[in-house]
Amino acid sequence: MDNTLYSYSPIVNRPKLIWSDGARIAFYVGLNIEHYEVDKPSFNIFDGTAHLKPDPLNYGWRDYGVRVGIWRMIETLDRYNIRATVLLNSDCCSRYPQIIDAGKERNWAWVAHGKNNSILHANMTVEQERSYLTAVVKTISDATGQSIKGWLGPGLTETFETPELLKELGLSYVLDWCADDQPFPLNIAGMISVPYSIELNDGMLLVNKGLSGEDFYRTVVDQFDQLYKEGEQSGRVMALCLHPFIINQPFRHKYLEKALEYITGHEGVWLTTSDDIADYYANTTQISKTKSLV
Repeated sequence: MDNTLYSYSPIVNRPKLIWSDGARIAFYVGLNIEHYEVDKPSFNIFDGTAHLKPDPLNYGWRDYGVRVGIWRMIETLDRYNIRATVLLNSDCCSRYPQIIDAGKERNWAWVAHGKNNSILHANMTVEQERSYLTAVVKTISDATGQSIKGWLGPGLTETFETPELLKELGLSYVLDWCADDQPFPLNIAGMISVPYSIELNDGMLLVNKGLSGEDFYRTVVDQFDQLYKEGEQSGRVMALCLHPFIINQPFRHKYLEKALEYITGHEGVWLTTSDDIADYYANTTQISKTKSLV
């Protein structure tokens, strides 16, 4: 079947996208703060024990992120004056309240990221999904004191009904469709896609592909340099997608710091959040009044 969620729009045929203050790149850190259930297989560093209940090797590796890695991350983001975009599982709200408090102090942008990352967003009826999404969004909104605008499914998963149901709940954008370097409208009035990255992602680069910290730094810089060059003609989005149990391991952390130092050392970079990117794009293109650019 054809994809009816959004229309084809070649980037070379679009009007010039001009970011705030004429920036070339809208840059945001997509910080994944996630909860994993102890009796379900999830994202693993070693598949040999993933079937065990419990699985101390993999569960403990993931749990490092909320116990240690996140605090190393916070220190670095503060140093570079970066306000995080947090992809938040709603289960984290009751389990890791200290992290929620730290984010509220820093006015982080909170994006709904499902209930937890042991359950993919799939195989629900419309009514089941409506109830599930309502609970997830309400839990995160109540805990953070913020209206939730964006969605990233666990494992970047959706059903065919997800964007429409999110719109019913007052959300305005999704991050799951990594199809572009600019925001683009969905064929649902008032809903857009904001770029995320499945490749410029510490999970993909450092775990799945086994790159070194130095390789990670070089990849981030290469991505930035290309988008920065193209952004002179029309604005681009760069999402740096991170997990504290991966990039904030002690032997890797300095490479994140090096990458952020490089990016923030350039003029014409808007250090922002996915919420602000979505709002700016919607307001400047009047996307809320149309379904598509084509």
